[in-house]
Amino acid sequence: MADANTKSNPHVALLVTCLVDLMRPEIGFAAVKLLEQAGCRVSVPEAQTCCGQPAYNSGDRADAQAIARQVIAAFEPYDFVVVPSGSCAGMLHAHYPALFAGDAAWEKRAQALAAKTHELVSFLTDQRGITGVPAHLDAVATYHDSCSGLRELGIREQPRRLLRSVAGLTLRELEGSNVCCGFGGTFCVKYGAISDRIVADKTADIAATGADLLLAGDLGCLMNMAGKLSRQGSRIECRHVAEVLADMADGPAIGRGPVEPL
Repeated sequence: MADANTKSNPHVALLVTCLVDLMRPEIGFAAVKLLEQAGCRVSVPEAQTCCGQPAYNSGDRADAQAIARQVIAAFEPYDFVVVPSGSCAGMLHAHYPALFAGDAAWEKRAQALAAKTHELVSFLTDQRGITGVPAHLDAVATYHDSCSGLRELGIREQPRRLLRSVAGLTLRELEGSNVCCGFGGTFCVKYGAISDRIVADKTADIAATGADLLLAGDLGCLMNMAGKLSRQGSRIECRHVAEVLADMADGPAIGRGPVEPL
């Protein structure tokens, strides 16, 4: 069998993520479109659930392992696992092997899954060699680097590279783009006041760019920043980078309209 990296038509499993499924299914459809444009066969395993990150971050190792076992079993048959979220991709890639360290039955399976798991945009650029997309959007945008994607997966230049190919789009660099937005999953629940101060600093930096559109690769971060911008009365829209790259940015922005379940 040919190496998956050299396949012209690899079979990719999309890990949709909980937030995308429940709050912004458009991102999932955009991910499928981008993957198919890149020559992939795409499946969405029905058995998938949460990646286990909330339990893992809360110290609930037993439940995190139980969830991870289900994810591993569901996604093992595919050439690649692709995730439109740096944090969820980081959970599979960086934390699943450690979660099962010393477990004779599951450690190698976790390592194998981790090795073929990629965040969406980095998969398109680093694995499929995509250098541009046939998308158009007349807007001035800025980009926030989500913590997990940046620090666990090394994602920074990949989304910017593809966004520069979008016709009509002007990209302005965000000061402190690598600084946390204050979401942090369960962090924003446990430490609400601190989270609010962090996101207030972030939205001030966003506004200073003069952009009318904020982009990022993690829906949790985008929902956090969109909520703060809305409460501040800002007209800046928020979208997942996949929506723009897939030329599917004509619907309501995040936090601006109803969605239907995926």
